[in-house]
Amino acid sequence: MKRLLVVLLVIFIAAIAALTLLRRSATQPSSVRAQDSSLPRTPDGRPNLNGVWQVLNTASWDIQDHQAQLDVPPGQGIVEGDEIPYRPEALARKQENYKNRRTADPVKARGLLPGVPRVMYLPFPLQITQTPKYVSIVSEYSRTMRIIYTDGTQHPPGHIDFWMGDSRGRWEGDTLVVDSIHFNDETWFDHAGNYHSEALHLVERFTLAGPDHITYEVVVEDPKVFTQPWKMSMPLYRRKEPNVRILEYEAGGLLDEESERQGDEKKK
Repeated sequence: MKRLLVVLLVIFIAAIAALTLLRRSATQPSSVRAQDSSLPRTPDGRPNLNGVWQVLNTASWDIQDHQAQLDVPPGQGIVEGDEIPYRPEALARKQENYKNRRTADPVKARGLLPGVPRVMYLPFPLQITQTPKYVSIVSEYSRTMRIIYTDGTQHPPGHIDFWMGDSRGRWEGDTLVVDSIHFNDETWFDHAGNYHSEALHLVERFTLAGPDHITYEVVVEDPKVFTQPWKMSMPLYRRKEPNVRILEYEAGGLLDEESERQGDEKKK
């Protein structure tokens, strides 16, 4: 009888302890409960985005579904619904861009900066460096750099024509949310001629889905070109090779060298 009472008492105490832990967990803010996850974290408790990352898609050639062409691998689109809501007059310009893409694409034909969000899905690795006050993203393509300020500062006033825009980030739980404006109208979303104006406004979301995957989402808004906002999403994969690092691909210099080589060939 005494043994039975002892066993019942132990079960009762264990049940009370478990119930207390559940109540504490339920009353904690989500941002605190998230700390219990298995995600790697920085010393300040944020998900650790540091590392070398790369997409495995063909979005830089075309962000929509597309078939194979010469020098263009086939691919599935990253646009939600696979439809881009162009204004009629803007769609005509997009189609003109496509016709002239081999000589007009700012990246493949001219070696210029890719802009945002194209820099995120170029077929080149990029390195993320995270600090409490900013997050930097450096692409292997022409060492293109973005600085995302996470120190609470606001966008500078007025309109500024930046190739890579001005980016200000904040943390919503375990997701880095980035608001970007102040773009020029010189960059394209892809080689297929999808484009924007200087009124481009982006809201990006970086969510660490596991130690080796980031879910990347971006909402695109540009009332001069599109009838409504639209969204792209894709995973970024951590590069796992030993001693992995970004190397050098100076697009402008390589294009100049090729132009000189072709000029020399014609003289022969």
